[in-house]
Amino acid sequence: MQSEQQYIELYEKCRTMICEHSAGVMNDVREKAFDDFKCQGFPTRKVERYKYTDIAKLFEPDYGLNLSRLDIPVNPYNAFKCDVPNLSTSLYFVVNDCFYTKLQPKGHLPEGVIVSSLKDEATKNPHFIAQYYAKLAKTDEDGINALNTMLAQDGLFIYVPKGVVVERTVQVINILRADVDLMVNRRVLIVVEEGAEIKLLFCDHAADDKRFLATQVIEAFVADNASLDLYCLEETHARNVRVSNLFIDQQANSRVNHNVITLHNGITRNRTDLVFNGEGAECNLCGCVIADKNQHVDNNTLIDHKSAHCTSNELYKYVLDDEATGAFAGKVLVRHGAQKTVSQERNQNLCATSKARMYTQPMLEIYADDVKCAHGSTVGQLNEAAMFYMRQRGISEREAKLLMEFAFVNEVIDQMSLQPLRDRLHHLVEKRFRGELSKCEGCQLCK
Repeated sequence: MQSEQQYIELYEKCRTMICEHSAGVMNDVREKAFDDFKCQGFPTRKVERYKYTDIAKLFEPDYGLNLSRLDIPVNPYNAFKCDVPNLSTSLYFVVNDCFYTKLQPKGHLPEGVIVSSLKDEATKNPHFIAQYYAKLAKTDEDGINALNTMLAQDGLFIYVPKGVVVERTVQVINILRADVDLMVNRRVLIVVEEGAEIKLLFCDHAADDKRFLATQVIEAFVADNASLDLYCLEETHARNVRVSNLFIDQQANSRVNHNVITLHNGITRNRTDLVFNGEGAECNLCGCVIADKNQHVDNNTLIDHKSAHCTSNELYKYVLDDEATGAFAGKVLVRHGAQKTVSQERNQNLCATSKARMYTQPMLEIYADDVKCAHGSTVGQLNEAAMFYMRQRGISEREAKLLMEFAFVNEVIDQMSLQPLRDRLHHLVEKRFRGELSKCEGCQLCK
């Protein structure tokens, strides 16, 4: 319990300060989260869903925390120039774990739509936020949920009222900024009411060459006939540790597209839990990982078919070079009564060197008899025959390798509905394979 003890002592010493700089709704569940964390601690590798990542080790270093909410000297609107070309977005920023409020974006949202500080909204509308906050991310089931809930002071709140369609994509830039090694605990709450639609693009960046540890818990509620597209792009650096838990609740005839792209990182652990709580719902979960050196990326997913007539499609692809390590564990659970379920799960992986390692575990657990479900995984290396074919036609070995890797991951990127975003990601992925840092022209944060 050495890793846990420093956070237990921190909370006992600073609980008053933590609560003073947060909101009552968040504070109401904080003590229970603390008790749950003391009871269970960090999940170990003996826990099935955490077998591929040593979580406790990630939390051993002594990171600083900005619990007194000191102002961070950064103006992201001036520093950040990484807009996606031809994609008009409503741009917002979260600096570390605090929603940036000093300047408002130029784009206007439809009436009733809220993109704001979770702390501020919880203070203004406590009864509404309390209906959703910490309802999906159970603190007694996961030590990461418990730690984040007991330490989180602010975050992001996104709300789309009934029947409203947000045409303009909402882009949220999560910027890690510090002069010392820093831990941040970010919270995100998304509520999409009946018949509403929204597209979200979350981009993670690190502005400083410091060690960062970021925990993130996202709770998303998608009501009847609602639609949510959630694209997550990570471009940090080798000293960054990211532990993210995403929970999605889908009601009848709703639609969710979730796509997570890991281009640059140190150690990343993503958990995604999606539950169908109404008939006729559909989800598409996609992931693309490009890792080299000693990077580690672990994606763990659960799609819970509680209701009949639902459809799920899942595709994750990894390209691992050097001594990188990848892990994918995806479980599709079809419960009793969930008849007419249609589910497809695929995990395909390319190890470009003999030292790269990939662990894959696709799973199906079915308790209904009238379903169409399939799953599978592959792990392989570059096709030598194809390499030889390209070399014979004057293509260099390096370029041939790049072309094959690029073609391999294209299927995931092409799942995105936003054409400008697809084009931008094709460009970034190509730069990534060429060994460049994927810096956007004019971006002062990435220099």
